[in-house]
Amino acid sequence: MTKNSQRLSQLISTFGPGSMIDLPTRSVIVAGLEWWDMRGNSFTTIPEPRLTMRLEQLLKEQGRLDPEVHLSLRTPPVSNELGHGAPQGVAAPVFPTWFVCEQVETGSGPNSSLRRRRLVRWQDLDTKGRRKFVFDDGRKSEVTPIRFVCACEKGHMQDIDWRWVVHGAVQCHEPMWIEEKGTSADPADTSVVCGCERRLSLQDAFQPGRLGKCRGERPWLMDRDPEGCGDNLKLLTRTATNTYFPQVYTVISLPAEEDELSRLVDELSGDLAGVQTVDDVAQAKKFNPRVSASLGAYSNSDIFDRLKRIRDGARVDASKSPKLSEFDVFACGIAEIGTNSASAKLYAQTLPRSVWEDTSAGIDLSSIKGLVAVHRLREVSCLYGFTRFEAAPTSADGDIEDIQLAVRGAPISRHADWLPAIEQFGEGLFVHFDEKAVAPWLQETDVAARQGKLINGYEHWQRRFSGGAPTYPGTAYTLLHSLSHALMAEIALDCGYPASSLKERIYALSDSRTGTVPERCGVLIYTATPGAQGTLGGLVAAGSRFTRILKGALDRLKVCSNDPVCADHEPDGRSGDRATHGAACHGCLLIAETSCEMRNLFLDRSLLVPTMGGHGANFFD
Repeated sequence: MTKNSQRLSQLISTFGPGSMIDLPTRSVIVAGLEWWDMRGNSFTTIPEPRLTMRLEQLLKEQGRLDPEVHLSLRTPPVSNELGHGAPQGVAAPVFPTWFVCEQVETGSGPNSSLRRRRLVRWQDLDTKGRRKFVFDDGRKSEVTPIRFVCACEKGHMQDIDWRWVVHGAVQCHEPMWIEEKGTSADPADTSVVCGCERRLSLQDAFQPGRLGKCRGERPWLMDRDPEGCGDNLKLLTRTATNTYFPQVYTVISLPAEEDELSRLVDELSGDLAGVQTVDDVAQAKKFNPRVSASLGAYSNSDIFDRLKRIRDGARVDASKSPKLSEFDVFACGIAEIGTNSASAKLYAQTLPRSVWEDTSAGIDLSSIKGLVAVHRLREVSCLYGFTRFEAAPTSADGDIEDIQLAVRGAPISRHADWLPAIEQFGEGLFVHFDEKAVAPWLQETDVAARQGKLINGYEHWQRRFSGGAPTYPGTAYTLLHSLSHALMAEIALDCGYPASSLKERIYALSDSRTGTVPERCGVLIYTATPGAQGTLGGLVAAGSRFTRILKGALDRLKVCSNDPVCADHEPDGRSGDRATHGAACHGCLLIAETSCEMRNLFLDRSLLVPTMGGHGANFFD
């Protein structure tokens, strides 16, 4: 049997529970956490107290996690490469269960342009691998999964009941076909036809309520929602990008080691997740070989004391946005942040201004307070839910607007006390902006006028979200976000990294979350990829060339290949997500969405440099 495998990062981002995957002979849906094979050594526990405590706190507040349960983070199961025993993995039941025969039946005469293919169920296929359908006359035909399923906005999904959709309450057992005409992809040219002459055009299937009411089916959990549903079902193309939007919470690990014992306890905090007393430490030593090997020489009381300190610190951090703690560490001004060791979670150096500032470049760098070369960082990403049809809005401060195991009714497990997560290592550059330079810029007349237009576009955009959109991130966020995208494109050209291997974290933060003037301003551009692209040192080495990189990035933004259309674009209510944009397009600021923390929203290069639009709101001359 062909081995079907995915990378660990894909199970957290693209193909988590509830997503569909195309295999050579069928389509499957990734099952919930109860059907992940977590036996033996197939997984590892990821220690990240800040993330664990934050998720646990919010889950318990919403009643999604039992108050007595302590959440843990685990990697997805890894298959046994040695081939001993059954391979570990993730269950994936067949979905959808309707298939279309590949053998085409063409019409004759005036209907010669019609093409018909038989519509069959999974149980109708031959029993040997279920790859073919056998017609009544003995002919065999390969089959492919049907392209269409139906779902509701709560994330429930099910097969379309084609017989009911075509016939209504009338019982009929005649064969059914998918009938196509012409060469376009117009839904009006595709119909579902029954042998009794009844038919349904796919164009009609888009009508509200035409596919019936949702029954709350959750094929990835192999059950129905106990709370039911009843919403109108919507037609969904199986391979479309709007079938699955993962909700991933990401933090950058911070140094927390006081001494050797604290470092060891911090590394094993995932294995010690169930430890609540000193006696529990003794049990962990007895039954967990990793704990025994690393902490066997230390007393149980000392171990528990260090564990309690780490948890108390994580609880304090859990009460606020993770970005606040990250910014305070990067912007502390200390020459060396963390320890320079292979096991360190974070090691960075605050570069002297003489290293990166080039006064001959002809650019004013007085608004930049400092540059930090991050030699080693650890990123932990955790999947906690998903949505369908449209992605859930993201908060600009890195926190979660609506954190739960069921995002809009789409749980990844029935009763989960753990969440899937991955850790990735990389390097980065942190740029600290002077908040005292950003504040007066926001008060300028032209900037205030531009801000009014951006807010107007945001207000049009937020009406799309029935459950409430995130708060406006602020014009300072749009400024830093636009600069981050420009720097990523320029750094990719300078140091040779693929642009898609770079990521960003924007820090335009205020303690109150209500003020328009941020108290913390910075940008972290970093790599954290599963391969070796994040550990080559090219990004850190670019720190000494930062002035030239910044100047090149800004010069490229003055003229876009799509000008004057790009420069003249105004945020309004007629352009979907572009309502959050000013002068921004694929020719200048938009990047791969996997690299952007805000899905390419809230961008405007006219806030950075003068453009053909002549808005006069530019931060740099």
